[in-house]
Amino acid sequence: MSASRYAGIEGRLVIVTGGASGIGAAFVRGFAGQGARVAFLDRQAEEGAALAEALAAEGAAEPLFVPCDLTDIPALKAAMARIREARGPAAVLVNNAANDQRQDFAEVTEESFDWMMAVNFRHAFFAAQAVVPQMRELGGGSIINMSSVAWMNGAAEMQAYSAAKAAVVGFTNSLARQVGPDRIRVNAIAPGMVITPRQRALWFQDARRITEMRARQCIPDAIEPEEIARLALFLASDDSRLITKQCFMVNGGSR
Repeated sequence: MSASRYAGIEGRLVIVTGGASGIGAAFVRGFAGQGARVAFLDRQAEEGAALAEALAAEGAAEPLFVPCDLTDIPALKAAMARIREARGPAAVLVNNAANDQRQDFAEVTEESFDWMMAVNFRHAFFAAQAVVPQMRELGGGSIINMSSVAWMNGAAEMQAYSAAKAAVVGFTNSLARQVGPDRIRVNAIAPGMVITPRQRALWFQDARRITEMRARQCIPDAIEPEEIARLALFLASDDSRLITKQCFMVNGGSR
Protein backbone atom coordinates (compact mmCIF):
# COMPACT_ATOMS: atom_id res chain seq x y z
CA MET A 1 0.00 0.00 0.00
CA SER A 2 2.56 2.58 1.12
CA ALA A 3 6.32 2.69 1.49
CA SER A 4 5.95 4.98 4.52
CA ARG A 5 6.61 3.46 7.92
CA TYR A 6 4.80 4.89 10.93
CA ALA A 7 6.27 5.05 14.41
CA GLY A 8 4.73 2.95 17.14
CA ILE A 9 2.40 0.71 15.12
CA GLU A 10 4.55 -2.41 14.80
CA GLY A 11 3.66 -5.02 17.39
CA ARG A 12 0.64 -3.15 18.73
CA LEU A 13 -2.84 -4.64 18.75
CA VAL A 14 -5.19 -2.91 16.30
CA ILE A 15 -8.92 -3.70 16.19
CA VAL A 16 -10.93 -2.91 13.05
CA THR A 17 -14.71 -3.25 12.87
CA GLY A 18 -16.26 -4.09 9.52
CA GLY A 19 -12.86 -5.22 8.30
CA ALA A 20 -13.75 -7.98 5.84
CA SER A 21 -14.25 -5.87 2.71
CA GLY A 22 -14.06 -2.42 1.17
CA ILE A 23 -12.37 0.33 3.17
CA GLY A 24 -12.30 -1.93 6.21
CA ALA A 25 -10.20 -4.52 4.38
CA ALA A 26 -7.82 -1.73 3.33
CA PHE A 27 -7.43 -0.83 7.02
CA VAL A 28 -6.70 -4.43 7.92
CA ARG A 29 -4.15 -4.79 5.13
CA GLY A 30 -2.56 -1.44 5.89
CA PHE A 31 -2.03 -2.14 9.58
CA ALA A 32 -0.84 -5.68 8.90
CA GLY A 33 1.68 -4.23 6.46
CA GLN A 34 3.02 -2.02 9.25
CA GLY A 35 3.66 -5.06 11.44
CA ALA A 36 0.67 -4.53 13.72
CA ARG A 37 -1.15 -7.41 15.34
CA VAL A 38 -4.57 -7.02 13.74
CA ALA A 39 -7.93 -8.29 14.97
CA PHE A 40 -11.03 -7.52 12.97
CA LEU A 41 -14.76 -8.07 13.24
CA ASP A 42 -17.39 -8.45 10.54
CA ARG A 43 -20.64 -10.28 9.89
CA GLN A 44 -19.25 -11.47 6.52
CA ALA A 45 -17.77 -14.70 7.82
CA GLU A 46 -16.45 -16.14 4.55
CA GLU A 47 -14.87 -12.87 3.39
CA GLY A 48 -13.30 -12.24 6.79
CA ALA A 49 -11.81 -15.73 7.05
CA ALA A 50 -10.44 -15.48 3.51
CA LEU A 51 -8.78 -12.13 4.24
CA ALA A 52 -7.18 -13.45 7.43
CA GLU A 53 -5.88 -16.50 5.59
CA ALA A 54 -4.50 -14.38 2.74
CA LEU A 55 -2.67 -12.06 5.11
CA ALA A 56 -1.19 -14.96 7.07
CA ALA A 57 -0.01 -16.51 3.79
CA GLU A 58 1.64 -13.19 2.91
CA GLY A 59 3.56 -13.26 6.20
CA ALA A 60 1.46 -10.91 8.33
CA ALA A 61 1.46 -11.43 12.08
CA GLU A 62 -1.40 -13.93 12.47
CA PRO A 63 -4.52 -11.78 11.99
CA LEU A 64 -7.46 -12.68 14.23
CA PHE A 65 -10.88 -12.61 12.57
CA VAL A 66 -13.94 -12.71 14.82
CA PRO A 67 -17.33 -13.06 13.07
CA CYS A 68 -19.78 -10.67 14.71
CA ASP A 69 -23.02 -8.85 13.97
CA LEU A 70 -22.09 -5.42 15.31
CA THR A 71 -25.72 -4.39 15.69
CA ASP A 72 -25.93 -7.00 18.47
CA ILE A 73 -24.24 -5.16 21.36
CA PRO A 74 -23.94 -8.21 23.69
CA ALA A 75 -22.27 -10.08 20.80
CA LEU A 76 -19.97 -7.11 20.20
CA LYS A 77 -18.98 -6.98 23.85
CA ALA A 78 -18.30 -10.72 23.84
CA ALA A 79 -16.16 -10.39 20.70
CA MET A 80 -14.16 -7.54 22.22
CA ALA A 81 -13.62 -9.59 25.38
CA ARG A 82 -12.48 -12.55 23.27
CA ILE A 83 -9.91 -10.38 21.50
CA ARG A 84 -8.71 -8.97 24.83
CA GLU A 85 -8.25 -12.45 26.27
CA ALA A 86 -6.51 -13.81 23.17
CA ARG A 87 -4.29 -10.88 22.23
CA GLY A 88 -4.06 -8.50 25.20
CA PRO A 89 -4.95 -4.80 25.40
CA ALA A 90 -5.73 -2.85 22.24
CA ALA A 91 -3.68 0.21 21.33
CA VAL A 92 -5.80 1.21 18.32
CA LEU A 93 -9.49 0.93 17.48
CA VAL A 94 -10.84 1.74 14.03
CA ASN A 95 -14.63 2.02 14.16
CA ASN A 96 -15.27 1.43 10.48
CA ALA A 97 -18.42 -0.69 10.11
CA ALA A 98 -21.29 1.13 8.38
CA ASN A 99 -24.07 0.85 5.81
CA ASP A 100 -24.97 3.85 3.64
CA GLN A 101 -28.40 2.53 2.68
CA ARG A 102 -30.48 5.05 0.73
CA GLN A 103 -33.98 5.58 2.10
CA ASP A 104 -37.10 7.42 0.99
CA PHE A 105 -37.62 9.86 3.88
CA ALA A 106 -41.41 9.43 3.83
CA GLU A 107 -41.06 5.66 4.12
CA VAL A 108 -38.54 5.44 6.97
CA THR A 109 -40.02 3.44 9.84
CA GLU A 110 -38.99 3.44 13.47
CA GLU A 111 -37.46 0.00 12.95
CA SER A 112 -35.43 1.01 9.89
CA PHE A 113 -34.30 4.21 11.60
CA ASP A 114 -33.15 2.30 14.68
CA TRP A 115 -31.29 -0.16 12.45
CA MET A 116 -29.48 2.69 10.69
CA MET A 117 -28.38 4.11 14.04
CA ALA A 118 -27.26 0.66 15.17
CA VAL A 119 -25.22 -0.17 12.08
CA ASN A 120 -23.69 3.28 11.64
CA PHE A 121 -23.14 4.64 15.15
CA ARG A 122 -24.19 2.62 18.19
CA HIS A 123 -21.53 -0.08 17.85
CA ALA A 124 -18.80 2.59 17.68
CA PHE A 125 -19.87 3.92 21.06
CA PHE A 126 -19.73 0.54 22.76
CA ALA A 127 -16.57 -0.65 21.03
CA ALA A 128 -14.83 2.49 22.30
CA GLN A 129 -16.27 1.90 25.75
CA ALA A 130 -14.67 -1.56 25.71
CA VAL A 131 -11.18 -0.43 24.65
CA VAL A 132 -10.72 2.77 26.68
CA PRO A 133 -9.77 0.82 29.85
CA GLN A 134 -7.31 -1.22 27.79
CA MET A 135 -5.70 1.92 26.40
CA ARG A 136 -5.47 3.40 29.89
CA GLU A 137 -3.65 0.22 30.90
CA LEU A 138 -1.17 0.82 28.06
CA GLY A 139 -0.73 4.49 28.89
CA GLY A 140 -2.42 5.76 25.72
CA GLY A 141 -3.99 4.82 22.43
CA SER A 142 -5.83 5.97 19.34
CA ILE A 143 -9.50 5.65 18.45
CA ILE A 144 -10.42 6.40 14.83
CA ASN A 145 -14.12 6.77 14.05
CA MET A 146 -15.43 6.71 10.50
CA SER A 147 -17.78 9.56 9.63
CA SER A 148 -18.79 10.71 6.12
CA VAL A 149 -19.05 13.85 4.03
CA ALA A 150 -22.71 12.92 3.45
CA TRP A 151 -23.91 14.84 6.50
CA MET A 152 -21.76 17.86 5.59
CA ASN A 153 -22.96 17.99 1.99
CA GLY A 154 -26.63 17.31 2.66
CA ALA A 155 -26.87 14.13 0.60
CA ALA A 156 -30.40 13.28 -0.53
CA GLU A 157 -32.12 10.07 0.63
CA MET A 158 -29.52 9.72 3.39
CA GLN A 159 -31.19 11.46 6.34
CA ALA A 160 -30.77 8.64 8.84
CA TYR A 161 -27.27 7.80 7.62
CA SER A 162 -26.27 11.48 7.75
CA ALA A 163 -27.67 11.82 11.26
CA ALA A 164 -25.64 8.82 12.42
CA LYS A 165 -22.43 10.06 10.79
CA ALA A 166 -22.88 13.54 12.28
CA ALA A 167 -23.35 11.84 15.65
CA VAL A 168 -20.00 10.10 15.13
CA VAL A 169 -18.27 13.49 15.04
CA GLY A 170 -20.09 14.73 18.14
CA PHE A 171 -19.13 11.53 19.94
CA THR A 172 -15.53 11.88 18.75
CA ASN A 173 -15.24 15.42 20.11
CA SER A 174 -16.77 14.59 23.49
CA LEU A 175 -14.77 11.39 24.01
CA ALA A 176 -11.53 13.13 22.99
CA ARG A 177 -12.11 15.63 25.80
CA GLN A 178 -12.91 12.85 28.27
CA VAL A 179 -9.89 10.62 27.63
CA GLY A 180 -7.28 13.15 26.54
CA PRO A 181 -5.67 13.24 30.02
CA ASP A 182 -5.04 9.50 29.58
CA ARG A 183 -3.18 10.24 26.32
CA ILE A 184 -5.88 8.54 24.31
CA ARG A 185 -6.52 10.34 21.03
CA VAL A 186 -9.91 10.26 19.32
CA ASN A 187 -10.31 11.42 15.72
CA ALA A 188 -12.73 10.93 12.84
CA ILE A 189 -12.25 10.42 9.11
CA ALA A 190 -14.89 11.57 6.61
CA PRO A 191 -14.26 9.97 3.20
CA GLY A 192 -15.56 11.39 -0.04
CA MET A 193 -16.69 9.19 -2.93
CA VAL A 194 -14.87 5.87 -2.59
CA ILE A 195 -16.12 3.41 -5.20
CA THR A 196 -15.79 0.00 -3.60
CA PRO A 197 -17.28 -3.03 -5.37
CA ARG A 198 -20.35 -2.71 -3.16
CA GLN A 199 -20.77 0.98 -3.98
CA ARG A 200 -20.46 0.30 -7.68
CA ALA A 201 -23.00 -2.52 -7.56
CA LEU A 202 -25.60 -0.62 -5.54
CA TRP A 203 -25.30 3.09 -6.23
CA PHE A 204 -22.86 3.79 -9.04
CA GLN A 205 -23.66 1.47 -11.95
CA ASP A 206 -23.67 4.50 -14.26
CA ALA A 207 -20.07 5.49 -15.03
CA ARG A 208 -21.25 8.95 -16.06
CA ARG A 209 -22.36 9.67 -12.51
CA ILE A 210 -18.91 8.79 -11.19
CA THR A 211 -17.33 11.10 -13.76
CA GLU A 212 -19.67 13.93 -12.82
CA MET A 213 -18.95 13.59 -9.12
CA ARG A 214 -15.19 13.42 -9.66
CA ALA A 215 -15.46 16.63 -11.67
CA ARG A 216 -16.57 18.32 -8.43
CA GLN A 217 -13.26 17.43 -6.78
CA CYS A 218 -10.29 19.80 -6.91
CA ILE A 219 -8.17 16.72 -7.61
CA PRO A 220 -10.17 14.59 -10.07
CA ASP A 221 -8.47 11.27 -9.31
CA ALA A 222 -10.37 8.30 -7.88
CA ILE A 223 -10.32 8.09 -4.09
CA GLU A 224 -9.25 4.53 -3.35
CA PRO A 225 -9.76 2.70 -0.02
CA GLU A 226 -5.99 2.75 0.44
CA GLU A 227 -6.06 6.56 0.58
CA ILE A 228 -8.34 6.39 3.62
CA ALA A 229 -6.17 3.70 5.20
CA ARG A 230 -3.04 5.85 4.87
CA LEU A 231 -4.64 8.56 6.99
CA ALA A 232 -5.70 5.99 9.58
CA LEU A 233 -2.12 4.72 9.80
CA PHE A 234 -0.90 8.23 10.54
CA LEU A 235 -3.61 8.85 13.14
CA ALA A 236 -2.80 5.55 14.83
CA SER A 237 0.92 6.27 14.96
CA ASP A 238 3.10 8.12 17.43
CA ASP A 239 3.66 10.71 14.68
CA SER A 240 0.20 12.12 15.47
CA ARG A 241 0.52 12.01 19.25
CA LEU A 242 -0.86 15.53 19.77
CA ILE A 243 -3.65 15.34 17.19
CA THR A 244 -7.08 14.69 18.69
CA LYS A 245 -10.71 15.89 18.48
CA GLN A 246 -10.48 16.35 14.71
CA CYS A 247 -12.49 15.24 11.70
CA PHE A 248 -10.40 14.85 8.55
CA MET A 249 -11.98 14.83 5.09
CA VAL A 250 -10.39 12.73 2.34
CA ASN A 251 -12.46 13.90 -0.62
CA GLY A 252 -10.11 15.35 -3.22
CA GLY A 253 -11.36 18.83 -2.29
CA SER A 254 -14.92 18.11 -3.39
CA ARG A 255 -17.48 20.93 -3.31
